[in-house]
Amino acid sequence: MSKLLKPVLPGSYLGILGGGQLGRMFTHAAQAMGFKVCVLDPDPSSPTGQVADQHIQANYDDLVALKKMAAICQSVSTEFENVPAKTLDDLEALGVYVAPTSSGVSIAQNRVAEKEFLKTWQKEAGIGPAPYCVIESVSDLNKVPESLFPGILKTARMGYDGKGQVTVHHPHELSQAWNGFGQVVCVLEKRMNLAFEVSALVARGHDDEVLAYPVAQNVHKNGILHTTTVPAPSLSATQEEKIIGAAKEIIRRLNYVGVLCVEFFVLDGGEIVANEIAPRPHNSGHYTQNACITSQFEQQVRAMARLPLGSTELVKPSIMLNLLGDEWFVNGQVSEPAWQEVLKLTPAKLHLYGKSEPRKGRKMGHINFVGQSDEVQMACEKSIQVLNIAR
Repeated sequence: MSKLLKPVLPGSYLGILGGGQLGRMFTHAAQAMGFKVCVLDPDPSSPTGQVADQHIQANYDDLVALKKMAAICQSVSTEFENVPAKTLDDLEALGVYVAPTSSGVSIAQNRVAEKEFLKTWQKEAGIGPAPYCVIESVSDLNKVPESLFPGILKTARMGYDGKGQVTVHHPHELSQAWNGFGQVVCVLEKRMNLAFEVSALVARGHDDEVLAYPVAQNVHKNGILHTTTVPAPSLSATQEEKIIGAAKEIIRRLNYVGVLCVEFFVLDGGEIVANEIAPRPHNSGHYTQNACITSQFEQQVRAMARLPLGSTELVKPSIMLNLLGDEWFVNGQVSEPAWQEVLKLTPAKLHLYGKSEPRKGRKMGHINFVGQSDEVQMACEKSIQVLNIAR
């Protein structure tokens, strides 16, 4: 356990690297607790920059900008995993408290390192990754065991929301796909007989306190999260206990301070495998804003400010529905969705991200439905109909 440090108290500046919707919701949570927020992001109209107290418009490797941020902020975090690890190291060298540090984030940035980490700690965590191999050169293509087909070829870096991955059924498809990715380093992962997907959201304080939220069950469409349901309807109590135990072990082994999401696959036979790690608050944790005593964003504020972690108790069942830019298009024309119809539904809580330009596949917001399980299910189905969301 690291040396205990004094807390960063309200009135102070917290820094966030990245200007997307996660940073925006973090900023709202921080400001509600009395903190001020400085965001560093190159986009002049970023969702976070619209609401932060200060916006440093610069690239993440701009040392002048990092020095400016370090002079303003007592603590800094990141809202997406692809912020350069060196940026986190530079801020730490400038005397800023960085949570999480680059050691944990860098593992999640690279699928090869991530798989190796999950494999290394499989015995301690109780759950490991799906069978895989690493493709770095043409010669590696000839060494792939037949047992990995059909598989999913994934780029080692920069893949998210279904990007940078493709299903391959035989060696020829594998070779074509790898060439299509520009022969970058990839991971070939065996395609498993998946029953359903879940995610475990855990938080760790600098005092080594670790708390877990209820495990969430996720449905994806076209590689993008569609809905998250809590409690997870298909998960047994034994499975949930095992998943939470694994996630807690993983966050401690990473020496990670902050909110971390670990995605898992539950297979047809009940076996559980670890899919990937997201070193930040996560899309599947948005339900916590309205369904838990402490949201994932407030929890991130508490962790990086070295304050006690908040209760992760689920107050009521919830379903989170992602809103994509597709819902803004009617007969090829951009039109604001019928929020007035959605908000007639008692369980519905609307969250929009302040993005001015809707694009198909772009995350524009989400709706949290909170109440009794049958009530939230009906409200979610009704909203899908009202918004004409393709199932």
